Amino acid sequence: MFTIGDFARHGRVSVRMLRHYDATGLLRPAHVDPATGYRSYAAAQLTRLNRVIALKELGLTLQQVRQILDEEITTGELRAMLRFRRTELEAGMAAAAARLVQVEARLRSIESEGHMPTNDVVIKSLPAIRVAELTATAASFEPVDISPVIGPLYEELFRRLKTAGITPSGPGVAYYEDAPEGGGRISVHAAVEVAAPLQDGTFQVRDLPPVERAATIMHHGSMDTVLPTAQTLARWIDGNGYRSTAYPREISLECPPDQDEWVTELQAPVVTP
Repeated sequence: MFTIGDFARHGRVSVRMLRHYDATGLLRPAHVDPATGYRSYAAAQLTRLNRVIALKELGLTLQQVRQILDEEITTGELRAMLRFRRTELEAGMAAAAARLVQVEARLRSIESEGHMPTNDVVIKSLPAIRVAELTATAASFEPVDISPVIGPLYEELFRRLKTAGITPSGPGVAYYEDAPEGGGRISVHAAVEVAAPLQDGTFQVRDLPPVERAATIMHHGSMDTVLPTAQTLARWIDGNGYRSTAYPREISLECPPDQDEWVTELQAPVVTP
């Protein structure tokens, strides 16, 4: 028999963790002294402890681990559980890759401080435009949350426009609003300029109103790297005595297959306080 300290050392876990496993029923000690309350463990229990550690490293919860070890779930349920975990990990890897792109863009922005800015902000009025659009919700306004939503939206929008026999008459126009459910969620509107009757069917055709005054800036490259450009625009608005009244629109001026060659205009409606 092992004392709890010796068992913890052999299992490469903490005594505190063993006590937690005992409290949750995941790994009970082989013996508890009725007088002192001291826990003792058998060498054979190291096998169960090792399985607990291995399953936890897969990212499973302690409840899921206990169900697996106690054979409370079927093989099919275990397969589904692991497939779901695989999907979570793949999504996390994709999000991390997108964040890496943003970090690199931020580093390039920091390294360029102190030099003549290449992005000039221009104030202009925006005419009313008619667009066809599809809408969905993103978790936040961060590029890592917007990109996975807006890309599929545009693919589906162009598919439906083709089916309807409608050819876009102008550039793509992505715009954003706070979602009705709140919590930082964003309504993402994937739109493109069209010359078509107003409708609300498999896609919506609507008129975007004119904007009297907008601060605009050009972004060159993938939209995954738009954050420094958006921050430059925001700093300019604040530093020049304006106040933005909505999220910036994104006008896709050039969209070749190589996203590094994209040209997008950000248009932020502004007023003077």
